[in-house]
Amino acid sequence: MNSIDAVTLEVADLAAATCFYSAVLGPDSPHLRLRASSTATSGFRGFTLSLVVSQPGDVDALVAAAVDAGATTLKAASKSLWGYGGVVQAPDGTIVKIATSAKKDSGPVTRAFDELVLLLGVEDVKATKQFYAERGLSVGKSFGGKYVEFAAGPGEVKLALYKRRALAKDAGVSPEGTGSHRLVLSGAAGPCTDLDGFVWEAGVSARAAATTA
Repeated sequence: MNSIDAVTLEVADLAAATCFYSAVLGPDSPHLRLRASSTATSGFRGFTLSLVVSQPGDVDALVAAAVDAGATTLKAASKSLWGYGGVVQAPDGTIVKIATSAKKDSGPVTRAFDELVLLLGVEDVKATKQFYAERGLSVGKSFGGKYVEFAAGPGEVKLALYKRRALAKDAGVSPEGTGSHRLVLSGAAGPCTDLDGFVWEAGVSARAAATTA
């Protein structure tokens, strides 16, 4: 069972957001949807999208594409102990991290990414892990109360949990924020609202079953 069928970002300017994500993710991203919304929000929204790529050159190419499309750089791409990466903020406010564990290029540079990961910043990782496990999500990796990653198949959006303050620090922003997350998830856990206020709608399979019942 897929944990996430789709990630919906609620944006103030639908046309501008469509142009931005088409430029960065491609024009027909199967797992990212956009929805117009004027719901109040400020500061850190409690989540990031992470694009995992194969090599440093791909990081640079995607960061450049994002900036050219209107993103703001939060952390310039740089080397670290775990690899190479950078963080940008999309015009709609969504924070996007682009990273690789590779230390050097091993092939032609592209703007392709291997994984799309949604990281939710939560107050209690263990409690939220249990919340999702009770709703049928399978844990892929777990590091106590610090980080949890749920199982996902190739080409699917991967869901992960991280402490809110740690996620904000990794993104290069203050952890403070109020109002809407501006994020709606569709998948196996829904419909529900989790312990940190992240909203899930029923996934594709659940909606199909309801229609045929």
